[in-house]
Amino acid sequence: MKVLLRNIEKKGYTADIKDYLASEGYQALKKAITLKPEEIISEVKTSKLVGRGGAAFPTGLKWEFSRKSKEGPKYVVCNADEGEPGTFKDRQILEKDPHLVLEGMIICAFAIKAEVGFIYIRGEYNHAYEVLEKAIKQAEEKNLLGKNILGSDFSFQIKLYRGAGAYVCGEETALLDSLEGKKGQSRVKPPFPTFVGLNNNPTVLNNVETFANISEIILKGGKQFSQVGSSACPGTKLYCLSGDVNKPGVYELPMDITLGDLIKNHGGGVKGKLKAVLPGGVSSSLLTDKDLGVTMDYPNVQKAGSMLGSGAVIVINQERCMVDIAKRCIEFFDYESCGKCTPCREGSKRAREILNNIAGGRGELSNLELLKELQEVLYDTSRCGLGQAALNVVVSALDKFPDEFKKHITKQKCELNVCSMNKGGNV
Repeated sequence: MKVLLRNIEKKGYTADIKDYLASEGYQALKKAITLKPEEIISEVKTSKLVGRGGAAFPTGLKWEFSRKSKEGPKYVVCNADEGEPGTFKDRQILEKDPHLVLEGMIICAFAIKAEVGFIYIRGEYNHAYEVLEKAIKQAEEKNLLGKNILGSDFSFQIKLYRGAGAYVCGEETALLDSLEGKKGQSRVKPPFPTFVGLNNNPTVLNNVETFANISEIILKGGKQFSQVGSSACPGTKLYCLSGDVNKPGVYELPMDITLGDLIKNHGGGVKGKLKAVLPGGVSSSLLTDKDLGVTMDYPNVQKAGSMLGSGAVIVINQERCMVDIAKRCIEFFDYESCGKCTPCREGSKRAREILNNIAGGRGELSNLELLKELQEVLYDTSRCGLGQAALNVVVSALDKFPDEFKKHITKQKCELNVCSMNKGGNV
């Protein structure tokens, strides 16, 4: 069942509202405004849709919390920041089928009684921004946005807000601070945004892909949606396949697909021999060939010792050096740390120094245990997911490929072609 890519894959599709309307576009909205808000939320809960941005929180429950909150005004915010390395699915939806996202946001606004919504879009997505700008204008001209939508007493407007390239703003509370004009830094939770969000008011904040599922649920029913994919995580998912794979790209597949099936039958197999896979980008832990049978949904990937995140599946072959991969990952997290909390700010910096020394043949065996201790500290004490996940790749690489680290430390010859040891410590 193609839901999210149905229009994108049509030959000659232009993201124009005429194409969207010709493909049942905004029919879900027309149906929604004839229902009670509680009925809409009930359908979303029945669908068992969970957030596709990585947290996997039940979408219907989030909407219900904001709906029942007496404080107002209320807001709807779409997280289109998409800063996770290896993730490029949201951009496809925004550029090729923007009205799918707008319709989901409008339905959400009707359900929780919000009058204003925001799309927080990654600053580098210039084309997507222009497409969304045009789509919002088209929706307003058709009376699908703005005052008295479709002749009802429901009014809702959507505003675009560009981020400035900070990875941490993908975290919901840092995003809200940035949206308020502040420095993008995470807030202490609780309270959660559903109760105290934008401008300290109840806010539903969902990912692009999450909103893109809403029209299908309202139009066809939550029960039908729940029958696709795994029982734990129904529906389809956009998987971003990249790395050492023959056919990289975005694949929409039911969430009962296995990791091995995704790589072999859809990605065309591995270039070379498989060494490891990051199922959820650089925030996740490494899986190996022993894990190819894992179902690619949130609870099963977690049981396998990793996390699905936003679905950035990065394939790594046997030619890659795990020390260098770990080093590059921690360099990213160190650079992107907002610096607000000491564990993340100092811990990621220290981990980077250690891995630079190991990669350059200047490390010590005691460094390996120190990296594991740092990971525990960051996970337990960091304010947000950035610090908590910063050393996931590092420690999983240590656990699964310890000999590669020991070879660098003891300055044994590394037989891997892609390795900084063979290049004087520089990657």
